[in-house]
Amino acid sequence: MAFVLAHAPHNVSHPNVEFTRPTTTTSPKVPVDDFSWPRYGFDAARTRVYSGPDPAEPPLHVGWRFQDFALLEFPPVIYQNRLYLIDDDGSAKALNKHTGQKLWETKVGTLAAASPALGISQGLMYVSLLSTNRHPGSTPGNGRFAALSMKTGAVVWSRPIPPGTESSPIAWGNAVYFGDQGGTVYSLNATTGRVNWTYHASAAVKGGLALSNGDVYFGDYSGRAYALNAATGHQVWAVNTNGADLGFGSGNFYSTPAVAFGRVYIGNTDGRVYSFAQKTGQLAWATSTGAYVYASPAVQDTPGLGPTVYLGSYDGNFYAFNAQSGAIRWKHPAGGKISGSATIVGNVVYYSDLGTKTTAGLNVRTGRQVFSFPDGAFNPVVCDDTGTIYLSGYTTLYQMLPARH
Repeated sequence: MAFVLAHAPHNVSHPNVEFTRPTTTTSPKVPVDDFSWPRYGFDAARTRVYSGPDPAEPPLHVGWRFQDFALLEFPPVIYQNRLYLIDDDGSAKALNKHTGQKLWETKVGTLAAASPALGISQGLMYVSLLSTNRHPGSTPGNGRFAALSMKTGAVVWSRPIPPGTESSPIAWGNAVYFGDQGGTVYSLNATTGRVNWTYHASAAVKGGLALSNGDVYFGDYSGRAYALNAATGHQVWAVNTNGADLGFGSGNFYSTPAVAFGRVYIGNTDGRVYSFAQKTGQLAWATSTGAYVYASPAVQDTPGLGPTVYLGSYDGNFYAFNAQSGAIRWKHPAGGKISGSATIVGNVVYYSDLGTKTTAGLNVRTGRQVFSFPDGAFNPVVCDDTGTIYLSGYTTLYQMLPARH
C-alpha cells in the first residue's frame, strides 16, 4: 500500500520540454462558396479551432432543424453548400447547408460513431463503420471502411474491417488514415482503397489520428501514445503513460489528439490530460481532472491569455489549461459529465454536456458562460465562413444564426 500511494500517477509538469512559441499569422481568404471543414477537428492537426473570417458570435437563434431520428454522436463536415454526416445507425447523408434539405442518403452500415472525412480532390466522403451486422448491439464487429461519392452518395469502394472502426478518418493528399478496434492503423490509397501500409498498436485505436509535419499521432486503449511517419507507417516514437510504466491501470486513450506548439495534447480515462513533445514523445505534463477524459482537446493561442488547451471531463467541469505547463487557467462547472469534444469559434469555446443534454458556450479568456442551448450530448458545433454554426443535438441538427442574420 505504501508503494502504491508513493508511486501512483500524479500531476507532472516539465514546462521546459520543447515548446514552440506561436507566431502571428493572417487567416487566408477563402473563395466564395469554396469553404471546407473536411474532417473532425477542422484542420489536419485536429486543433478544433475555426480560424477563418466572419466567426459567428452569440446571441444565436435557430434557422432550420433537421431531425435525423438517430443519435448524432459526431458532427458533420462541410464542403461548399453541403453538410455531410453519418449517424450512429450507419446512415450517411448530405444536406443543403442553407435549407437543411436532405440531398441523398445511403445506408452503409448498422453502427457508426465517427465523423466522416472528405477527400475533396477525389470527390469522396470516407466513413468508418463499427458494424454492418443486423443486430450490432448483440453481435458487434464485421465493420467496414467505405468511400462514397460526395455528389450522389453511391459507394465507390469499400473494404471490410473485421473488428470494426470508430476512428474518425483523415484524408490528406491521396491517402486516408484511421485505426480500428483490433489496434491496426491503416493508410489507404484515397482513390482506390488499396492498402499503403498498416501498423499494429498494442490495443484498440478508437480516436482519430492527427497529422502534422509528415507524421500521424494517436493513442490506444493500452494507454500508449504514438507517432508514425505518415508516408511509410514507420514508428517515430511510442510512449506509455506513467501508470503503465509502473504496472498500474494506465487508462485508455479514446481522445483524438491535437498537435500545436511542438506538442501533442490528448485526454485519458485515467482522469488526466497529457502533453508530449511532438518530436520525441517526451512527457511534458500530465494534469489530473479527477475523472474520465474522453474528450478531444481544442488548442489555440488565445489573445490575452496565451497558448491554451480546452476540454471537459467526466468530473463535471470544463477546463482551460496552460498549454506549456499544464496549469489550470480556469475551470467552469458544467453541471454534468462531459464526454464529447469542444470547438472554438471566434471568442467562444462550445461544449455539450452528456449529463444534462445541453450545449454551452464560454468566453475563451475568462470561462464566463455566454451561450446555452437545450439540446446536445457529445460534439457540439462546426461552422462555415458565412457566420453560421451547425449544432448537433441528440438526434437533431440545427442551423444556428447570429443576430445579424
